[in-house]
Amino acid sequence: MYQRGVVITAEPVARLIDELNKLPGIGPRSARRLAYFVLRLPEAQARALAEAILEVKEKIILCSICFNVTDRDPCPICSAPERDARVVCVVEEPLDVEAIERTRAFHGRYHVLHGAVSPLNGIGPEDLKIEELLRRVRSEGIEEVILATNPNQLGEATAHYILQQLQPLGVQVTKLASGLPMGGDVEFMDEVTLSQALANRRRLG
Repeated sequence: MYQRGVVITAEPVARLIDELNKLPGIGPRSARRLAYFVLRLPEAQARALAEAILEVKEKIILCSICFNVTDRDPCPICSAPERDARVVCVVEEPLDVEAIERTRAFHGRYHVLHGAVSPLNGIGPEDLKIEELLRRVRSEGIEEVILATNPNQLGEATAHYILQQLQPLGVQVTKLASGLPMGGDVEFMDEVTLSQALANRRRLG
């Protein structure tokens, strides 16, 4: 339907475009393309997509130990007896766990912060899983904490804050070695770069 030369989008399509536009990295034009792609899908495929989204929201939880996303608690990594519980790698997001796991170079456990300290965005240390990390260090016999936050301003500030909190606890704190490009995200690093950064991590403090 047209009005004064302007295309009026059907309300269900407009709603889908609006929701897709809220996704990270999806601008208005990409949202429109995706919406019309979904519109052309066979009904069975569209329903499968919708059901997969609902299933994620209904069944995915946070591991009570490391706070990674999982469908069972504790998660497979925390419950695996072959993982070294004395070494914990601290990352910002669940996608960072996947990136490091792809290297097959790390055999300890993880701790997911779910973000980085960002005062401009109203995110303080109390909004992240930092206190939970400190409790783990005090109670789980952890000997080394690897800070694998993203090599950008927010990630570095978050790592510095965590280091200050860990120093009184007497645990060894290390950081991924240089070689990770500044301004990048761990989830986008290739396996070789991440493997070398893990192998050559340096001690802090």
